[in-house]
Amino acid sequence: MDLGDIEGIPRLLDVGQCNDTIVAVDVALALSELFDLPLNELPLTIVLSWMEQKAAAVLWALLYLGKTDMWIGPILPAWCNEDIINVLVENYNLTPTTGDAIADIKTIMGE
Repeated sequence: MDLGDIEGIPRLLDVGQCNDTIVAVDVALALSELFDLPLNELPLTIVLSWMEQKAAAVLWALLYLGKTDMWIGPILPAWCNEDIINVLVENYNLTPTTGDAIADIKTIMGE
C-alpha cells in the first residue's frame, strides 16, 4: 500500500520484531525531546501486534513510559479477558484492531 510520505519519510514504518521495539521507543523519546512535546502529543500511532509473549512486555514498557492511545491486535492473547481489555481501553485508550488490516490502516490514517 502506498500511504505516502512526510518530507521523504514513509507514513508507515514497521520496526520489526518485539526485540526491535526499543529502537522505535528511542526514536519516539528523542522526537519528544527534540520538539519539546510530551510523548502522547507527537503525531505518532503505535500498532502493537500480538505475535508472542514478548509483546506483553513491550506493552507494559510503553505504558510505563506514559504512552497511551495505541492499537493492539490482530488477535488478543489468551490472558486478555474482557475485564483486562476494558481496563486497557478505559484507562489507556488502547483500541483492539478489527482483524481487517486494510480497514484498520484506513481508520488509523484517518481515511
